[in-house]
Amino acid sequence: MTLGLLYLVGLVALLMAGIHVASAILLTAIASDWELGVLPNMVGNIMWNTMNEFLLVAIPLFILLGEILTRSGVADRMYRALAVWLQWLPGGLLHTNIVTCALFAATSGSSVATSATVGTVALPTLQKLAYRERLVLGSIAAGGTLGILIPPSINMVVYGALAEVSVGKLFAAGILPGIIVMLIMMAIIVVLGLAGKVTDKHEDVVLPLLVKFTMLLNILPVMFIFTLIMGGIYLGFATPTEAAALGVVGALIIAAANRTLSVSMLHAAFLSSLRTTAMVILVVTSAFILNFSLSLAGIPQALSEYVRDLGLSPYATIWVLVAFYLLLGCFLEAIAMMVTTVGIVVPLIISLGFDPLWFGIFMVMMMELALITPPVGLNLFVAQNIRLSKGNISVVYIGVLPFAFAMLLFVVILIYCPQVA
Repeated sequence: MTLGLLYLVGLVALLMAGIHVASAILLTAIASDWELGVLPNMVGNIMWNTMNEFLLVAIPLFILLGEILTRSGVADRMYRALAVWLQWLPGGLLHTNIVTCALFAATSGSSVATSATVGTVALPTLQKLAYRERLVLGSIAAGGTLGILIPPSINMVVYGALAEVSVGKLFAAGILPGIIVMLIMMAIIVVLGLAGKVTDKHEDVVLPLLVKFTMLLNILPVMFIFTLIMGGIYLGFATPTEAAALGVVGALIIAAANRTLSVSMLHAAFLSSLRTTAMVILVVTSAFILNFSLSLAGIPQALSEYVRDLGLSPYATIWVLVAFYLLLGCFLEAIAMMVTTVGIVVPLIISLGFDPLWFGIFMVMMMELALITPPVGLNLFVAQNIRLSKGNISVVYIGVLPFAFAMLLFVVILIYCPQVA
């Protein structure tokens, strides 16, 4: 147990020193393997086996799917279609931000890509209509976090690989929580809208009903991709990796139909996907090595025994983990937070009688909070970077608070009503 704490402190120290996540994890694993005397044989074998894992091929495919759709104009058309249907609600177009993020999340798999895409489309319109900047930025940052909760999700693929949980079941478990979180966020926007905190102007664009229904056709591409992926998995004719490949083919068809498919567009999508994939796979491979090292050292078992000796109830332990992940999210990026703790925490959760599938959704929720937790929440920086009038990032911090409350409220629901997952 002492050795485990020493490794954890060393890992956090390396990360806070600014060392790349994968390098910090790998250095910690090598130190552990050196201590255990298994370094020469083990690292190469695990790296080879990880790279040969068919499930992980889904990661570059889902990333490429999001990149192609981002560049094909799908988000822009979908935002305008939803705006004419949701603008009458108290809070106006902020609802469009959240719902567009939720629908785009059903194809993107990445929270950062979701925030950046929807924010770029929405921000000019919302600023022209004099919406409160902090709430606009907060809704974009928070809505983007749905990208890792609503399937398909890159983070769920990583968790499934690390915790040996079915990715298909994780995808199914994320649908209802994603809808509930979206509705709670929209309820908070309604309250803020009724209190006059959203905008001083309210411009309803009145369109004929036929035109409004025609605009809904712009949502069909996203629904087509979502049905292609999830239908492929649950009708049994595709694994998650094969479904991701089907999604890429569907995205290429949509880009061609929108007349945005070109060599230059594909080159940009492939290059961006390559960069992101290299980062994610390197982190995941390092995490596999660290998890093996920790298991070999008996640290998960020692932690389970230590928690049992404390006499905490299972639910008290979960609340300790909530506090732990909220603190960790202040210093670590979301996927780093997951891969560095899965190997230790999942065995503990199983020993307490919790379902690792349920815990996967719980962990994704804590990762969502990490994405909007200062000082290193990635979605906060995405929202700051797309601001038209650059200013202090504290504006984004304040704007995201109501939506962080919505996520915490759902964490309570998830803990005491686990059936939602």
